[in-house]
Amino acid sequence: MYVRAIFLLSLTGMVLAADQQIPIISQSQDISPDGSFSTKWETGNGISVQEEGFLKNPGQKDAEAEEVRGSASWTAPDGSKINLGWLANENGATFDGAHLPTPPPPQPIPPLIQRALDWLAAHPYKEEKNRL
Repeated sequence: MYVRAIFLLSLTGMVLAADQQIPIISQSQDISPDGSFSTKWETGNGISVQEEGFLKNPGQKDAEAEEVRGSASWTAPDGSKINLGWLANENGATFDGAHLPTPPPPQPIPPLIQRALDWLAAHPYKEEKNRL
């Protein structure tokens, strides 16, 4: 939910920063009684946003989670087209876009650390009961 709010505020700030008013060309939204929703809008200067969300595993106390998926596109000041996609759910938020930096590949685990992890996996902790 916070991801969407931050993103929409950023886009709103870009639109408000312009010297001229930018019209909304199209806008639609649907909010269902079950909590699912969808929204889509496009501005006169080429900003386009769509998003949908729903509740996963409704009624299951520890398995309930909201999932939100969306995308946006706009033209950067240098004229390049920016496409951004996102998915937010119980596992966190992920973003996809050619303009986003890619993280470095994961580093190998040092041998001594791996040896300690292997030992811990082979010898799980057993709590002693009622020791006086």
